[in-house]
Amino acid sequence: MKAASKLAACLLAGSFAAPAGAQAPRPWLVPEMLSAAKSEGNTLTIYASMNEEEALPYWSVFQEATGIKVNFLRMSDSTLRARVAIEHRARQRSWDLVATNLVNHLSNEILAQFDPPQAAELIPQARDPNRRWYGVTGNYNAPAYNTNLIKAAELPRSYEEFLDRKQWAGKIAIDATDSEWLIGIFMHYGEERGKKLVRDIVTVLKPVVIDGHLNLARQVGAGEYWVALNNYVPLTVNVKLAGGPTDFWALDPVTLAFGSIGINTQAPHPKTALLAANFMLSQEGQTFLTKKGRLPSRPDVASNPPDVMDVLRQKKIVVPVTSANEQRKMQQTFNEIFRPR
Repeated sequence: MKAASKLAACLLAGSFAAPAGAQAPRPWLVPEMLSAAKSEGNTLTIYASMNEEEALPYWSVFQEATGIKVNFLRMSDSTLRARVAIEHRARQRSWDLVATNLVNHLSNEILAQFDPPQAAELIPQARDPNRRWYGVTGNYNAPAYNTNLIKAAELPRSYEEFLDRKQWAGKIAIDATDSEWLIGIFMHYGEERGKKLVRDIVTVLKPVVIDGHLNLARQVGAGEYWVALNNYVPLTVNVKLAGGPTDFWALDPVTLAFGSIGINTQAPHPKTALLAANFMLSQEGQTFLTKKGRLPSRPDVASNPPDVMDVLRQKKIVVPVTSANEQRKMQQTFNEIFRPR
């Protein structure tokens, strides 16, 4: 914990505001922050779950603006979190910045406190009160469908109406880690009623449980499954923008989790990680991500397509904030419902 406290003090020390009268080339590229980052050796290591097709062009913007080399290692969410935990216990100083879903489930011993100036522009839900993580993009949860196989008029108007779609049995799928969505269902319906509803849906429709939200979005777009009982809206939009015959529709509740970032308490380059975090939370950084359908956590960045947020805001949006232990218990409940023995 001493190392964590020392790093937190390092990250929080001093002001990173641009000097009066000075104008940074970009608002996120504060000269003092860049100078501090440069003093660490011009390199940064990121563990992330974003696919390389999006991530490599994205981080090339940062590299060209700063001259700092980015080492990007892509892993699935579950693999990434497991690796981070193992390396922390082994005291391996192997990464600086983590960018994945549910960074808040990593322990305080792993995540340093940090204050990127651009965080002030985020929606309140995307700012951790303890300053250990910040939401870069919003993973809004909603069902999705293949528009060649299902007509919009056939879509259920509530989760209860899924029980009337017996013809979809075996043609519907869900990601194996959608415990956050399940928490949202329980928050909306109450745990007892929500659990019964989801169990009934599983009994009637026999959804296939697969690994990977992007994989699920692509399989629905390819027609391997007609419907996703739930998926991340940005990934459905990603496949739609690429020409896939797919779309989402919003039902109450819309559960919101974040693709978020954190800095390693044992980071080899903590000041560089802080600068990279400031880039990711900036208007420029988030606007770039919308090219592939990601939904920003800044209200001053428009979604792509521009009407996505209008559709989502018509529904009840719930934001579960759970500890790692609570999430593990909910994942066990998810497994018991969707993978009964």
